[in-house]
Amino acid sequence: MDVLSITRTTGNIVLSRGGVIRGITNWGTFLLPKPARKQGAIYNQGHYFILRFDSSAQTQHAVRRTLGLDPRMIRYSVVKMGSQSRGGRRVKKNAKADIMCLPETSMHDPVHSSNKR
Repeated sequence: MDVLSITRTTGNIVLSRGGVIRGITNWGTFLLPKPARKQGAIYNQGHYFILRFDSSAQTQHAVRRTLGLDPRMIRYSVVKMGSQSRGGRRVKKNAKADIMCLPETSMHDPVHSSNKR
């Protein structure tokens, strides 16, 4: 399954570079906010999941690069979650959330990913 493969690859990048995975949430299949075009195909739906992790800036860059080069990805984003307060003092965190979107069908399946609207 593509979601499992991409989650495993991304998680391995984070862990191998000293990061910590805080959670993985599978949202399932949804319609995209607007049709997305990738490699000549138009997609109307995709599989969403969230991977929350703490990591360095270099690790975040490696995650972005890996996801950007993966042809199975329609779109993704890396979002800074902010800092938390503990015992009256603020603790900075590099918690990030990756929201990723995968096509439900093969990239080159002409029935499900046509150029027709």
